[in-house]
Amino acid sequence: MLLLLLPLLLASVLTRTQADPVPRATRLPVEAKDCHIAQFKSLSPKELQAFKKAKDAIVSLPLPSCCSGYLISIAVDCLLAQVQERPKALQAEVALTLKVWENMTDSALATILSQPLHTLSHIHSQLQTCTQPQPTAEPRPPSRRLSRWLHRLQEAQNKETPSCLEDSVTSNLFRLLTRDLKCVASGDQCV
Repeated sequence: MLLLLLPLLLASVLTRTQADPVPRATRLPVEAKDCHIAQFKSLSPKELQAFKKAKDAIVSLPLPSCCSGYLISIAVDCLLAQVQERPKALQAEVALTLKVWENMTDSALATILSQPLHTLSHIHSQLQTCTQPQPTAEPRPPSRRLSRWLHRLQEAQNKETPSCLEDSVTSNLFRLLTRDLKCVASGDQCV
């Protein structure tokens, strides 16, 4: 008799509670099991402070007057990109930032850049995991808009001087970290 009452009691208690609906899972553009980009919805204050310190140090360096500003003008607007293409666009931006910062020759920046470079490398590896096509899925070609943007990004890397690239990626850094990364980490819930 007690065994019958227990399930009834439990059912009664569970139906009377006002449980919140289960939130809809954030759907990322890819279904990779090892994709953990949602962890970057916000960076820790310590990480942001390390990036701010690096940005301040780089901005204080003299900038040649020959910079065209071309790269800054093609900064991706992740909010306008299609949801499934946002990680690919962000991956290209992070890869460029990593490439530029890793090639900086000012030895005084080495210790200042070490933590930000470590964080960017981690973000980049997660983006790579999230953008790998699934073995069962047929790869979709990028949209015309993304293809054009990726081409312009590559073209800018070939045209700009290293110091202009440093200035450009550094100028776009906090937009990349606080807006674009957050948007990609939020998946289709990005507004």
